[in-house]
Amino acid sequence: MAAAQHERTILFGLLPRPERTAVARALRTETVGGLMLLAAAVVALAWANSPWNAWYERVRELHLAIPMLGLDLSVQQWTADGLLTVFFLVAGIELKRELVVGELRTRATAALPVIAAVSGMALPAMAYIATVWVGGGSVDGWAVPMATDIAFALAVLAVLNTHLPSALRAFLLTLAVVDDLGAITIIAILFTADLNLAALGGASAGLVLFSVLQHFRLRGWWWYVPLGVTIWVLTYHGGVHATVAGVCMGMLLRVTSDPGEEHAPGERAGYLLRPISAGVAAPLFALFSAGVGVSVAVVTEVFTRPESLGVVLGLVVGKTIGIFAGTYAAARFTRAQLNPDLEWADVFALAALSGIGFTVALLIGGYAFPDPAASEHIAAAVLTGSFIAATLSTLLIKRRNGIYRRLYEAEQRDRGNCDTRDDNRPGTDGDDRETGE
Repeated sequence: MAAAQHERTILFGLLPRPERTAVARALRTETVGGLMLLAAAVVALAWANSPWNAWYERVRELHLAIPMLGLDLSVQQWTADGLLTVFFLVAGIELKRELVVGELRTRATAALPVIAAVSGMALPAMAYIATVWVGGGSVDGWAVPMATDIAFALAVLAVLNTHLPSALRAFLLTLAVVDDLGAITIIAILFTADLNLAALGGASAGLVLFSVLQHFRLRGWWWYVPLGVTIWVLTYHGGVHATVAGVCMGMLLRVTSDPGEEHAPGERAGYLLRPISAGVAAPLFALFSAGVGVSVAVVTEVFTRPESLGVVLGLVVGKTIGIFAGTYAAARFTRAQLNPDLEWADVFALAALSGIGFTVALLIGGYAFPDPAASEHIAAAVLTGSFIAATLSTLLIKRRNGIYRRLYEAEQRDRGNCDTRDDNRPGTDGDDRETGE
């Protein structure tokens, strides 16, 4: 009896501390986070197309209210407006870090990825607009194919990379962070409800207070968590997408340590929140946003409806051409230079990889097309375009990785031959007889 009770305690209780630490460490890696996001999307698709699809809709539309905060949101809205705020808070910290101590701290190093990100947003939008103009569709979804999914793109690169230059990951991270900042700006400006200026004023005052607390080095979660929740609630009631609050707070956190300070607040917050972002926020958003009905009719309409086709072409063609052409033009006509460790074929592979839109693309698609039927077709297009981009980029990256692997192996052989010749020189241990030793 006691043994059975002990087993139940282990099964349904918290994991022991070493296991919890191991899980958190795994969730901080790009590979595990991306795989969890992929698994959540697969579960969503399987659930939405199973005999239990009615339960999927019931759970997704289940409302959870907090009357004292004036909130009454569905599960899908809580994941999109609430949990995804954590995801963008971590993205804001990454962006702040890049601006202060990373690739964006100087114009020379920031120019290429920033220009690549801008052109990688402009060309997909143009591809979408051109497609719907020819097909007579709606231009409302022009922003859907503009975003790159940081978690998915970095996960694919981490899985395939064994010998690629480290500069390639730095380029992708910088590009994706700038890309996400652009997407958040678009959400904040275009996809807003009726603005409540009083609530927005309160949220702005909260951000000022947040900045003051950082300036005076005030520490302690009991200051920042209640303040952060207040800023988020006021932003939501202000009519601006609540995830903007996450980006703003992330940008306000300090990312450089003071003398005698072991970790800066931004570094510490990112370390603590990354497992929640990768293991909870992004996967749950994918679970309740990627569940679209997949049938021959739906797949056919992805390539026949101008809006859906525009999203696919924007992600696969627009992203690839936009990022590659923008990078090449910047290197050709400005003082910006491509990292000497990279080749143009590497940039092309990375440009194709950036066509994985997923998280932010699904988010924008839901706001651009609030009608459930239209939103479902856009979600199917995002999934299709992201899958094509992932497949194409996988082939390109594997080829580039193979080339770098062969170069590395050849270098190691040459180094081994040189060491062998050196060992056989007179006076070395390999030829002691000639020296009389």
